[in-house]
Amino acid sequence: MTRHHIEPPERLALLPASLASVFLTDGVRAGLEALPQVAILRASTTIEDDSVRWSAAPLREIFEEAMYRCDVKRTDADAWLAPRLHATLRMTRAEAANPGLWNFLALCVAPDYVLWRHMPSGESTDDTPKKVSSTRFVGPHYSQAFARLWWAAEMFRDGSDYAPAEVACLNQDMINTALRLDAIDHKPTALALVGVLKGMADAGATRLGDRVNALCTAVNTAGGTLMYDVIAPDEAPDQAALAEWIDEAEFAPAVPWNRLPQGPQDGTARRSSCEVLSRMFERFVAEAPLRDRARSGE
Repeated sequence: MTRHHIEPPERLALLPASLASVFLTDGVRAGLEALPQVAILRASTTIEDDSVRWSAAPLREIFEEAMYRCDVKRTDADAWLAPRLHATLRMTRAEAANPGLWNFLALCVAPDYVLWRHMPSGESTDDTPKKVSSTRFVGPHYSQAFARLWWAAEMFRDGSDYAPAEVACLNQDMINTALRLDAIDHKPTALALVGVLKGMADAGATRLGDRVNALCTAVNTAGGTLMYDVIAPDEAPDQAALAEWIDEAEFAPAVPWNRLPQGPQDGTARRSSCEVLSRMFERFVAEAPLRDRARSGE
């Protein structure tokens, strides 16, 4: 893979998916061609907010540090980067739901990170070069390279504590599957999933990925008949505290590299609700059938 020199812009912007996709040639996705940054900037829309939180330089710094730290095992970058991306790019869920922001990050600020993290391993099976999936550049929040990390930190944090999000991001099956579930919008559900995952990992459970996928399937299926927010109630997040944390981006120091940053103090999940769901999900794990690998030919 060729790494092209990246000269990031000073400010973030919004790049529509319809325009972003035009730039994703096979050569770009294989790391053989540089993206036309000037053309991308012209196709992007300025964010009408002069807050420091839309500066590109702090993000570029943590992306480069992630590549340096995790070059031996690149999947480890998810757990390191997710909390720091969230704590650096402070915004509301409504702002994070705009795919134009993530498209701009992937194509204009850090395309080298997308290539580094998501280039398929091993050798190509034919004469064509390996390529990163276009959904890692321009895709839904559960697969786009940066959106998936920000949303994982958002959904699995417990108030200001990013430790549960770090645990979730250490398991690829958890973030690849759970981020697709509507149920994790309920904070006790998300934290109970992480708690059960950690328990299985600490116990040395075999086929951990299969167990996580089976658990997520069971949680999603049961969610059709059980209302988790009824059997495990929780308080609404403190929107004023979130807004204050976002405003503090103007003078907040850079995120720490060797310890977890602090998120917004917008309220932690109710412990009793997390415990109720943890017990339920442990039963799901015990009863959910695992994938039949012999049948699938693996």
